[in-house]
Amino acid sequence: MAKILTVHPDNPQIRRIEEIKAALQRGALMLYPTDTVYAIGCDLTVKSAVERVRQIKSLANDKPLTFLCPSLSNVASYAFVSDAAYRIMKRLIPGPYTFLLPATKLVPKLVQNPKRKTTGIRVPKHNVCLALLEALSNPIISTSAHFPATETEDINLPMTRMELFDHLENFVDVIVDTGKEPTIDVSTIIDLTGDPPNIIRQGLGWQEAEVWL
Repeated sequence: MAKILTVHPDNPQIRRIEEIKAALQRGALMLYPTDTVYAIGCDLTVKSAVERVRQIKSLANDKPLTFLCPSLSNVASYAFVSDAAYRIMKRLIPGPYTFLLPATKLVPKLVQNPKRKTTGIRVPKHNVCLALLEALSNPIISTSAHFPATETEDINLPMTRMELFDHLENFVDVIVDTGKEPTIDVSTIIDLTGDPPNIIRQGLGWQEAEVWL
């Protein structure tokens, strides 16, 4: 059963962040809030943890996983960013955007699309995420913890956070609870591997992104 850790949404407690960091370094999986939906995550560099994320989400190895970076300068370590892509990203981050980019050798093969050698990267506008990224000094996997509604649930309403916690408490090791309820608002996915760039999923902020594309 997962350990629930309460973290202040605006001013994350250093002690709590360090506790989560230590768990991630040991290979833990966490359920945590982002600036879009709640996500399942782990340290990008811990292979066994990434494999567990794939199993939980039932993802084939040819499906890329998204991960979080703390800044645009950090993104450049994990992806090849063209001048045009840089200009677009600079306008939009931090924020609810996932950018598909060509991966560098620092991105584990288990995370990227093996055929296209691409990966999805986000720079979130979320204090807890940024505190964890700064403490860990590694990117954090971020795959949606949103699950389809059952026949007795309203598909247009998200689970409450307690329902989500109950649903996943046996699959993750740590649950980060900021006291805020999850949403169904996903990120906008922008493919920056081609010319011109292309929005392949309309989520939060897609109209603003369209302006800069």
